[in-house]
Amino acid sequence: MIRIILIGFMGAGKTTVGKALAQELGVYFYDLDWYITMRYHKSVPEIFAERGEQGFRDLERRMLHEVAEFENVVVSCGGGTPCFYDNMDYMNSLADTVYLKAEPEVLAMHLRMGKGKRPLIEGKSPEELEAYVRETVSQREAFYSKAKYSLDVSLLDNFTKIQESVTLIRQMLKI
Repeated sequence: MIRIILIGFMGAGKTTVGKALAQELGVYFYDLDWYITMRYHKSVPEIFAERGEQGFRDLERRMLHEVAEFENVVVSCGGGTPCFYDNMDYMNSLADTVYLKAEPEVLAMHLRMGKGKRPLIEGKSPEELEAYVRETVSQREAFYSKAKYSLDVSLLDNFTKIQESVTLIRQMLKI
């Protein structure tokens, strides 16, 4: 049985690497934010607007507890998921957790290039975004570092590097 949960800051490539890893392993892939969107028929920004961050985090925790019980899956979590409640300990108790780690400058660049709406960074200038990323990654590092495995993905900018990351994860997990 395979159960892998990818964590890390937004823009680290959890969904991209997770999809490629799941495809190579022949297992299901779930992005926790997408799962929430499908279950509640609302986008994450809409849920944030209606319930606030605390309301979203409560919902996120409940959905994590559903998805983390699935077998033969790769799950990518939102950047904040490991940092609330006992989420990180819970994930570690059920799965191989992998922290996709990248430098704040790289994360900020990925977020600037990204197309999706992200409630916590909306409306920030490039300078504000980089400062926010640097500060928030620093705050979250204590949670992220609890992952069983860690992989530097600072240079995840083409298909070959995505595939190399998948190979490295497979080697780390011996699968």
